[in-house]
Formats: sequence, structure tokens, C-alpha cells
Amino acid sequence: MPSTLLAIALRAIRAVVTLLLCVTIVFVALRAAGDPAEQMLPPETPPDVRAEYRAAWGLDRPIPAQYATWLTRVVEGDFGRSFSDDAPAFDVVVEALPRTLLLGGTALFLALLAGLTAGVAAALRHDTFADRALMGVAVLGYSMPVFFLGILLILLFVLHLRMLPSSGASTPLHLILPAVTLALPLTGRVARFARTATLEVMGRPFIRAARAKGLGRIAVIVRHALPNAAIPLLMFLGIEVGLALSGAVVTETIFAWPGLGRLLVKSVTLRDLPVVQAVILTVTAIIVASNLLVDVLHAFADPKVELARTLGGGR
Repeated sequence: MPSTLLAIALRAIRAVVTLLLCVTIVFVALRAAGDPAEQMLPPETPPDVRAEYRAAWGLDRPIPAQYATWLTRVVEGDFGRSFSDDAPAFDVVVEALPRTLLLGGTALFLALLAGLTAGVAAALRHDTFADRALMGVAVLGYSMPVFFLGILLILLFVLHLRMLPSSGASTPLHLILPAVTLALPLTGRVARFARTATLEVMGRPFIRAARAKGLGRIAVIVRHALPNAAIPLLMFLGIEVGLALSGAVVTETIFAWPGLGRLLVKSVTLRDLPVVQAVILTVTAIIVASNLLVDVLHAFADPKVELARTLGGGR
């Protein structure tokens, strides 16, 4: 137990440092890219008016001073106000967050359901035509760019078959195409990882011992193979959460899904720094928290290995 708590504490510290480093890089990069006042205000705006806006937005001070003020306010729960509509930046993010969580959660569920089924089935039929066919489809799935896949689904199910809507989020039908678009690449990665993990477990001595005791194939898989294959798969899913959120930026833009990804693209275009920073901070926090949760679960499952990996800096 002490080693488990130490591993969790070290991972938590690393998560906080990672979060702080990410938001710091984004904060500096956004300001180094140019003055938002020059891009948001009309070209004919008088210089004194521009100066007033820059002062009101806090852009007239050195970047280190801006960063110190922003970080202090974030700790107090103040993420600033949107440059474009003067609404609290965090409120704008909170309004879009449920849509992204719905899309990402649905896509992750579909990817797990289809990917685990395909991966385990391929492992059980190792070196057969079924194995090669399933893995071929998996490779095709995660090799296909999300933007191309989304456009292809729109051409098929919207323009040709006229079965589904192409944009918006007003009905459950609007969720189908973006969720499938986001899920297919994840499904391919889950399937390949599940196949590898299952094959590794199926070759271990305790599986042969279980078979020698007379347990049927299904019982061996359900009771012994899958629970042991779940540990590496759990670590893999922590990374997939981040990939799902990053893929949502393109997917939400293609299907006009009103989530964080579309909000981020819109805010970057408008140079709305407070909203961009709030979106990045929220997404980074979700990714870091999901990886930390996976690390905590893994630490309890295998404390010695997790402590060694933590101290050694590996995953």
C-alpha cells in the first residue's frame, strides 16, 4: 500500500506539471502569434481606440505580467471574458462541453464494443483468413483521415441515401454520423491492441493450466484471458481519450457539431484568446485526468511495476 500511494502521488504531481506546462506554452504562443486587437478591430480603427481596447483586454503589458495575472485569476476561478461577445470565457466553454463529451463518449463506446469484439475474435483465430481480414479492416479504419471519412459518410448517407442529417445537433440522428466518423479510427486501434494483448495472455502458463483442468474455451477466455488482457488495454484507453478529443476538432467542424472542437476553431479564427485558453485548459485537464485515473487504477492493480515505471519516467 505505501508503494501504491507513492506511485499515485508522483503521478499526480506529474499531471499537475504537465497541465501547467501545456497551458503556459499555449498562452505564450497565442500572444507571440500577433496582436488580437489588430485582427479583431476594423482597419480604419483609430490608434487611440486600439490602445484603449488593448488596455481593456490587458494586452498592453509584458507577456510575463499577463501570464501571472491570468494564472492568478484562473486559480480563483476567473478565466476572463470573451473578446468577441464579452461573455465569461468559462461559461462559453461549459455551454459547449456537454456536446463534446456526448460525442466523444459515444464514439469511445462504439470503438470499444466493435474493437474489443474484433480484436478478441482475431486473436482466437490467429493466422487464419478471419484474423487477416479483421486486421486488414482495422488497419484501413485507423489509416483513413478523419476529414476524408466524414466527407465520405456525408456523400453516402446524406446525399445519396438521404438517411441522415449532415450537420447540427438538434436530434439523436445528428449524432450518428459524427460519432461513427470519430469511432472508426479508434475502433481499428482498439482492435489491434486487443488482439495483441489477448495473444500475449493466451500464451501464458496459467492459461495452459486452466485448459489442463478441463475448463472450456469460453470459460478460459472469460475468466482468465480477458481480465489479464484488460490491464494493458486500460493503459491504452487512457491515451485514446486524448486522441478522441483531438479528433473531435475536425469531426465537429465537418458536421457543424456545436462542441469544444468547433468552438476552438471559431475562437482561433477570431483571435478570442480567453476562450481559446479556456478550451485548451479544459481539454488538457480532461486528458490529464483520464490518464491519471488510469495510472491510479494500474497502481492498485500492480503496485511494484507502477512504482518502478513512475520513478523511471516510463509508462
